[in-house]
Amino acid sequence: MLQSLANKLTFSRIIAIPVILLLLDIPHAWAAWLALFLFSAAGITDWLDGYLARRDGQVSMLGQFLDPIADKLLIAAVILFLVGSGQINGLSIWPAVVILLREVAVSGLREFLAGVRVSVPVSQLAKWKTFIQILALGFLIVGRYAPQSIPSTTIGDVLLWIAGGLTMFTAWDYWHASEKHFTS
Repeated sequence: MLQSLANKLTFSRIIAIPVILLLLDIPHAWAAWLALFLFSAAGITDWLDGYLARRDGQVSMLGQFLDPIADKLLIAAVILFLVGSGQINGLSIWPAVVILLREVAVSGLREFLAGVRVSVPVSQLAKWKTFIQILALGFLIVGRYAPQSIPSTTIGDVLLWIAGGLTMFTAWDYWHASEKHFTS
């Protein structure tokens, strides 16, 4: 099942989550930077696994199932940890909540649509949304350990708000594209 490189990369993203969270729990700069490195590598595998699967003709049902789950687990786990540790705080909790709620809602919508045999492909805007979420969380992971010349937390917060806006738009886009499949 996990023979293809693409599926191994997807699975590695899931395996990296507890390691990233463990590093985030260590209050030292080296741990934050290592967490950022692993988080960034996991983010890169989000693009790379799909590319390799298509290039090598190894698109699989397992990969199509695991890839969005791996993405959602990675993003959700890091958001929850950063909120819990106070690295995402104040008004910036709102886009974090929007992101989490959208992921649950779209997952439910995709499950429903699969039941009526309708596939909703990932839009290009949703891919950009994920990229900006990863970028925002990367800045927030480093946060206080960034060089003083780089306002990492502020950049992360601004990007989180942008990601939150894109998240709402893509949620509406998915809903609008699928509402014709609802019947009374």
